[in-house]
Amino acid sequence: QRVLHVDSKNYYGGNWASFSFSGLLSWIKEKQQKTEVSDECEDWRKLILENEEVISLDNSDKTIEHVEDFCFGNQDSAEDVEEAGALSKLPLFGSSGAQGAAQDPEKESAPVENTLPEPAASSDPASATGGNETEVTPEREGSPDPASGEPASDVGETEAPTENAAQEPKKITYAQIVREGRRFNIDLVSKLLYSRGLLIDLLIKSNVSRYAEFKNATRILAFREGKVEQVPCSRADVFNSKQLTMVEKRLLMKFLTFCLEYEQHPDEYQDYENRTFAEFLGTRKLTPSLQHFILHSIAMVSEADCSTLDGIQATKKFLQCLGRYGNTPFLFPLYGQGEIPQCFCRMCAVFGGIYCLRHSVQCLVVDKESGRCKAVLDHFGQRISAKYFVVEDSFLSESTCKNVCYRQISRAILITDQSILKTDSEQQVSILRMPPMDSGQPAVCIIELCSSTMTCMKDSYLVHLTCPSSKTAREDLEPVVQKLFSLNTESEEETENEEVEKPRVLWAVYFNMRDSSGIDRSSYDRLPSNVYVCSGPDSALGNDCAVRQAETIFQEMFPTEEFCPPPPNPEDTVYDEEEPASEDSGLNNAPEMKPEPSPEEGGSEEGATGEPEK
Repeated sequence: QRVLHVDSKNYYGGNWASFSFSGLLSWIKEKQQKTEVSDECEDWRKLILENEEVISLDNSDKTIEHVEDFCFGNQDSAEDVEEAGALSKLPLFGSSGAQGAAQDPEKESAPVENTLPEPAASSDPASATGGNETEVTPEREGSPDPASGEPASDVGETEAPTENAAQEPKKITYAQIVREGRRFNIDLVSKLLYSRGLLIDLLIKSNVSRYAEFKNATRILAFREGKVEQVPCSRADVFNSKQLTMVEKRLLMKFLTFCLEYEQHPDEYQDYENRTFAEFLGTRKLTPSLQHFILHSIAMVSEADCSTLDGIQATKKFLQCLGRYGNTPFLFPLYGQGEIPQCFCRMCAVFGGIYCLRHSVQCLVVDKESGRCKAVLDHFGQRISAKYFVVEDSFLSESTCKNVCYRQISRAILITDQSILKTDSEQQVSILRMPPMDSGQPAVCIIELCSSTMTCMKDSYLVHLTCPSSKTAREDLEPVVQKLFSLNTESEEETENEEVEKPRVLWAVYFNMRDSSGIDRSSYDRLPSNVYVCSGPDSALGNDCAVRQAETIFQEMFPTEEFCPPPPNPEDTVYDEEEPASEDSGLNNAPEMKPEPSPEEGGSEEGATGEPEK
């Protein structure tokens, strides 16, 4: 298929994007000022024919609200500080991928510490890479049972202790954060990849994984009795744990084994199907600490309203993901979650997709007789015809969405000076699910990233907090931030000795993000049958919702085609200048590659290229 991707923003990914520190500051300023996109072609309605009508689109993004940022250092000291390596004459690109990498020569040579090994079960030499760089690769048949919880590798747990581990954390100033701003890759949405989730399977199948590298989440944490502690989740962790008694270890392993085989023992849970998972755990002779670990750190479900069956299934999913790539079920992409959409963009561009940023669309043009959308008009008054149109929810006008009821996500992003649970190693990627502080409030998912994820500068940590909204993001999340972190400024820190043990927040931002997932197509008013709506990020930890949505939309358009098939090897591709290959041409229905016309013949130097990426 011939694909044109048009976006009014100047960065890829929408609300899935990631930014450098200066890029995020620009994004914050834009959202706080709520700048409108001006129409360059004011008389575009004159271009509509008599037998056509329009569905107006909205280029003023209303998906982000209540943006509040705070600096806990001396901002005046950073007034004359310039970002290292920045190109001041070019527009600020927020993301670290296709554009960011081109502008940042340091990124190409930056050392990647402790990246993941290939899966333990894989012996495919083609999947091995030089040095520490890692690919996500499929496993071969006959691999060890991941449900056993045995780690696939000890990488991620065995980094050498650093010299500073037992010392006081280095004092980081706001000026340093600004100067090292390009070391940050700050995600708007905070997620992890389940090692056996739909996204990992899709990355492997489509070979998009070649464009990304991943790191294990190294620790699962819990907050209990006023302190943060590490949760044993694999078999090895359980038996090596000093937190649990021998009796607790046996009880925990017996329950986890039951969850893996629960379909074979329906009599053990059927009587509790109409009761909550928390109530079911109370009947299993588990101690309060084990119930807490299972509920909040393994199943990661709500204590108040998660059913017994949903809790058991969530526990099983967690256990099945153990051991595929490391000692926890989760992976995190180096340079941030914003790399993932750009990886798919790169694959599309290699095979002829064209991408236009800073290019807004005024309206959809609908044929009155057939009721189908036939074209769009852009901000230059240019008509672009197509058979199918995929529109991100945020571009739909208020009149189209008048019957839609949106949910909201509360987000906070912190830059801190030390980890919420200090150990011998500074390079830890941790996930902590904070139980609700009061009844009626949601649990808060906290992901703490270290500098080896290439998302923050050395000696700092990037902390993401996420929960479904009940109020503004600051009202939802600030109580959790105050419980885990010190918010004292540099001048106050010396007098507040009781806060010394907590990590100090250097900078923070709070915002609410629209969650448009799960909305039925019929909720949108007057939507033509060949216009498909995709949502922004949801509040779940994984990416399964987005993958299912993409596949559903694709199958509705092309029911006989395979979704994201393995691409042909560019070296084996036959270039045909006359006729494109038919659907049964033996290339797995992949789009045909054609030589790109030269700029003199009307080709674009910035669009897709017929040559494979180097």
